[in-house]
Amino acid sequence: MAELSMDHDTHFKVRGVPDALKMNQLQNLLHDALISTGHVQHCAIIRRKDCSVRANSVGFMLYPDQIQMLLDAFKNPPQSREEGLYFEDKQFKCVRADKNSIYAKNDKRGLVLVRTATLLLAATYSDNMFPSVCVEAVEKLADYFKEKGK
Repeated sequence: MAELSMDHDTHFKVRGVPDALKMNQLQNLLHDALISTGHVQHCAIIRRKDCSVRANSVGFMLYPDQIQMLLDAFKNPPQSREEGLYFEDKQFKCVRADKNSIYAKNDKRGLVLVRTATLLLAATYSDNMFPSVCVEAVEKLADYFKEKGK
């Protein structure tokens, strides 16, 4: 049986809920927090310990080897900054890389990665979107998960 309780910030906590429902909640969270900004093209929430995609936007497929490569970029941020990232068959130049966030771009497209204790948030933006809005939205969602201990 699921248990429902209210947080002080009016978000609902649901315990004992089937994974399918949790995934649906994460899908909604991705849409509401990222896609709805109009400055995130694709996004995903990935569980770091097993490289599993917990939720993703329509048409954004990440495979375990791609996910592992993205996670490995956090192991040596100076090297990631120097070498960049290879993603979606393109070389992306790193514009920021530290222990929590990696921002990379290829021409007018970009990739934003933010790491929390248990998750990796990945988002892309295209040439008609503002990178700063994408970054802010992803970082805010990551802060939400960090507050929840995720």
